[in-house]
Amino acid sequence: MDHEKRDLRRGWTTGACATAAVKAALLRLWGGAFPETVTITLPRGERPGFALARSARGSDWAEAGIVKDAGDDPDVTHGALILARVRESAAGVTFRAGAGVGTVTKPGLPIPPGEPAINPVPREMMLRAAWEAGLETGRTAQPVPDVAGLAESWVAAGLPGVEITISIPGGEKLAAKTWNPRLGIEGGLSVLGTTGIVRPFSCAAWIASIHRGVDVARATGLSHVAGCTGATSERAVQALYGLPDHAMLDMGDFAGGMLKYLARHPVARVTIGGGLAKLAKLAQGAIDLHSARSQVDFARLAEMVGDARVAQANTVLEAYGIVGEPLAKKVAEAALEQVRARFGAEIGYDVVVVDREGAVIARAGP
Repeated sequence: MDHEKRDLRRGWTTGACATAAVKAALLRLWGGAFPETVTITLPRGERPGFALARSARGSDWAEAGIVKDAGDDPDVTHGALILARVRESAAGVTFRAGAGVGTVTKPGLPIPPGEPAINPVPREMMLRAAWEAGLETGRTAQPVPDVAGLAESWVAAGLPGVEITISIPGGEKLAAKTWNPRLGIEGGLSVLGTTGIVRPFSCAAWIASIHRGVDVARATGLSHVAGCTGATSERAVQALYGLPDHAMLDMGDFAGGMLKYLARHPVARVTIGGGLAKLAKLAQGAIDLHSARSQVDFARLAEMVGDARVAQANTVLEAYGIVGEPLAKKVAEAALEQVRARFGAEIGYDVVVVDREGAVIARAGP
């Protein structure tokens, strides 16, 4: 069987599994029972169900566990047990790192030093799931607000304070196979995920889907297409130019796979959008932007912006904190120069740099 041609099975992020575990544990803590299957809401509105792999109850806490299924993606955390222990505490919601979950020790990441390595979107997902558990157990009658108002509205909704501790048995050993040690995340893994869904990583299958996207765009007469590194930059670029869905090529890390094909099957205009870290790699000549196959050279980045402090930065986000928007502008311009030099000037290229909240922070090109 040709495994590159069959449909690859998607899976669930660590953040989604932790969210399901939090909701199941709170349902029990707040007077209900552990469900056999717990349903959560993902950022894009999907409502998957997760089977509980473990459940336990103490005098003032409840704990639930979900076994992570990463689908056909070669994720180091596939099969890991994601545990959430909850207990009532002071007002609001606090997060703790249990065994196997790392703690941030260096600046430049979305979470400040001293905090558990649970990224912002998984935290928002857990807050929403906790609110849903409050509704289902009668702890509040107020409907779940928009993500932006979850933390602020918690106390006003009459919900009790909650301490959430996420643990991943064996996570410290697994983290050694990731970039966490280099990033200053100590003691274990990060709880990640911006959509809740793990999309299978198959180079050939992914690049083939990009090619098919180009084919469709050309066949339907589109003169402007865009390839972005992720969902946040894709939304920003699509809104910026008012592009239809079929103009958005699922580039991901495969800038080279997209640009090589477009050089042979051109359209009039191509926008490349992405976060600052990914596009910094493109600016330095990398066309495979995956963290396992390309890294930012901070000494070169410092030379590019004329600021020696950047050479000591731990992440591109930290470098941006030092230099600000001039860094993003330099990255956009250098990325555009690299693309034009490597793939020719017949196509009108432009580059859009987007921050983690989806705001455009730099552009280069017509």
